[in-house]
Amino acid sequence: MDADSRARRWESRTGLPLAVASLVYLASYAVHVLAPGLPAPVRLALRALQLLIWLLFAIDYGVRWRLSGTGLRFVRRHWLDTVVVLLPLMRPVRMVRTYETVERRHGRPRLPLHARVIVYAGLSALLLGFAGALAVYRQEHGAPHATIRTFGDSVWWTCSTLATVGYGDVAPVTPWGRTIAVGLMACGLALLGAVTGSFSSLLRQRFSREGDEDGEGPPGP
Repeated sequence: MDADSRARRWESRTGLPLAVASLVYLASYAVHVLAPGLPAPVRLALRALQLLIWLLFAIDYGVRWRLSGTGLRFVRRHWLDTVVVLLPLMRPVRMVRTYETVERRHGRPRLPLHARVIVYAGLSALLLGFAGALAVYRQEHGAPHATIRTFGDSVWWTCSTLATVGYGDVAPVTPWGRTIAVGLMACGLALLGAVTGSFSSLLRQRFSREGDEDGEGPPGP
């Protein structure tokens, strides 16, 4: 068995458990951010849980790197995994890839390519938006002159940012909040481009097929 096969086999075995762990991480982070009045032991337990799950992510990354046998090329080819290790809050976005891996294990994917792109982009936007709203709210709600005071403000700002609308009624004022904003803007443009490109390709195929059908028929005299 070659290195790529071993790496794919490891990923297929650990993908689903790590996907569940990523949801637990996101949930524990949400409780930590949205419930600041929790007792100190509970908050410490949440921190320990997040650290433990992050260690699992790091170990999985290291094992797949070792099994791949590609050296630094692994980092370039799996840049999203590298970002996830550095920013574990983005790990739920990788669940989209986990779902695709599970689907392939059971045969061909059930959805056509265009539908998969749209569904994956939607799930990515939902998970990324929730994680981004939590991160921005944590940085902004207590800052001087902040306009994002509640989690609802953060969700509204995140939705407008991912949709590349940017009303400007609320905006981050802290350095870390603005850094998160830049990342969300880039992700929003990428997701919007993926959905628009896939939908445009689908329309071209449909119109091309209809044109071919309309052009069929017996040749003229």
